[in-house]
Amino acid sequence: MNKVLVSALRYSQGPGATSGLATEMVGVGLRGPVCIIASRSAQRELESTWTTVFAAAGMTFVIHPFSGECSRNEIARGRAAAAACGAQVIVGAGGGKALDTGRAVAAELGIPAVCCPTIASTDAPCSAISAVYSDEGLFETYLFHPHNPNLVLVDSTVIARAPVRLLVAGMGDALSTWFEARACMRSGARNSRNGVSTGAGMAIAELCWRILQADGVSALDAMKTPTATPSPALERIIEANTLLSGIGFESAGLAAAHAIHNGLTVAPEVHAFHHGEKVAFGTLAQLMLEDAPQEEITAVLNFCTSVGLPVTLAQIGLHDPSDALLLRIAERATIASDTIHNEPFQVTANAVLQAIKRADTAGRAVIQ
Repeated sequence: MNKVLVSALRYSQGPGATSGLATEMVGVGLRGPVCIIASRSAQRELESTWTTVFAAAGMTFVIHPFSGECSRNEIARGRAAAAACGAQVIVGAGGGKALDTGRAVAAELGIPAVCCPTIASTDAPCSAISAVYSDEGLFETYLFHPHNPNLVLVDSTVIARAPVRLLVAGMGDALSTWFEARACMRSGARNSRNGVSTGAGMAIAELCWRILQADGVSALDAMKTPTATPSPALERIIEANTLLSGIGFESAGLAAAHAIHNGLTVAPEVHAFHHGEKVAFGTLAQLMLEDAPQEEITAVLNFCTSVGLPVTLAQIGLHDPSDALLLRIAERATIASDTIHNEPFQVTANAVLQAIKRADTAGRAVIQ
């Protein structure tokens, strides 16, 4: 089996990076017409800059407003809008679900994709994967696209102005990267491109965890006292959340943490919480499932509490859940097609239920 490293064609990050969007697109061979699938906040923040930079490059563009959920219906709407304007490039702008929709539309039309995240809340921007939900927010499936984005452009000035909670959620998503990569390495599981991880992929995944521990608190402090130029710690966390976690999960693989997240979505109470917040709890549950060393569990608990990530079920909306509900969550997490089976041992729904309970107990002990 081949070793495969998966990444975007080009990644560009820095203060005011949006002003160079058209130049970067031309640099990787992309021309208009452009269809921008944009969240409302992204359009409000960036439309005037898009107008300036695309006019200067002689490229036409239209904006298709994103509805808020990466569902099959929303992908179909985006595809119709892009086809109507003869788009040759799809630009996704906003949070992870807007970018997932943009990549899915581009893949269906067979044209290049560009991702412009306005928050650092997930590792979605660099990937060739879209997580598809129902219109009501229930996770349904992953779509695997033929190739990664041609360009990921990250304007750290924009991200620094976003709500702090979104950066924290991104750290929750990034938190799982190393632990899931390690599980896949131990089991020999295949990554998203049907290969196994390179040494580079594993090193990137581990570096992601190291940066979170080193810079997470400082990055949050910087966001709470914003300046014209994002701090070095904040720039490193944005990179960890977006690039390192993106390459790490796609090149090395997913395991229990994301599957437990998917299981949690069967409970309507958790829908108000961000992907990364639920993944953080899923990471803690994965470590319980693996009987990880106590010092490792303690390190994850300490990190989560230091930056404000949830470590209990109540912190993701599940106050005193019944065993019947927890079993439904565990059964969804262990369906045959989910990534929990990349763990290096057989996983049952009952084992997941017990791991979730142990994680909750450990979290409650820390926050009391």
